[in-house]
Amino acid sequence: MALLDRWRAPPPAPQIAGWMGAHIFAHRGVHGAGIAENSPAGFAAAITAGLGIECDVRRTLDGRAVVFHDADLQRLAGREERIDQLSVGEVTQVPLSVGGELIPTLRDLLAQVAGQVPLLLELKSDSGHSVDRLCRAVRRDLEGYLGPVAVMSFDPRIGAWFAAKAPAILRGLVVTEAGSRTLSGRVKRHLALWHSAAQFLAYDVRDLPSSFAHSQRQRGLPLLTWTVSSPALRQRAADYADAPIAEGAGLVVGGHG
Repeated sequence: MALLDRWRAPPPAPQIAGWMGAHIFAHRGVHGAGIAENSPAGFAAAITAGLGIECDVRRTLDGRAVVFHDADLQRLAGREERIDQLSVGEVTQVPLSVGGELIPTLRDLLAQVAGQVPLLLELKSDSGHSVDRLCRAVRRDLEGYLGPVAVMSFDPRIGAWFAAKAPAILRGLVVTEAGSRTLSGRVKRHLALWHSAAQFLAYDVRDLPSSFAHSQRQRGLPLLTWTVSSPALRQRAADYADAPIAEGAGLVVGGHG
């Protein structure tokens, strides 16, 4: 396994990924108290606090990248439509239920951040559907962006796509061991790692410490951990990972960055 790990998912050079361990990342921006997740106000609050930003990206019907977590609009905007059934013009006219801001495109986010803080883009895919149009949309929007940025996903096809077609963009694998803390589950994690050619991991904090995560970190893959939502989980993240992806009480610290 270790030999295959090094061959299929070699660690990135420190000068490429070293910034990851130097920041706290705000999970979907700094949200709560009238500020929606993945909203311009939440991103502005993260920038003001000097926090990195983790956010979610989906594809619209016409192949544009927008910043939104769910497949449909129900939870966050009170509507039934799916993001991939609407054009970018339609999606960006939808107000979020909390705060009333409109759903931003990835281009909107990149223009707002403009390299001030690092970005983690979690690409959201659907099982049984191609990831090509989503990945192309993200790659297109990132062309010419000069700030620190990385893409990641639970779907190893995302990492594989970027490894083959945009290798200069740092890529990672999002991992949870929930329901798969078995030998077969460990094998599946290795297979996902190899398929994705991941250069870093974003790990479920509830699974730490993890022998799989530890072995990958030891050989040079940066290890981020989510969702860190309390001081106790912040301590766990500090003990077993390089950086937290945090929200709520997990962001209440004396300093950031």
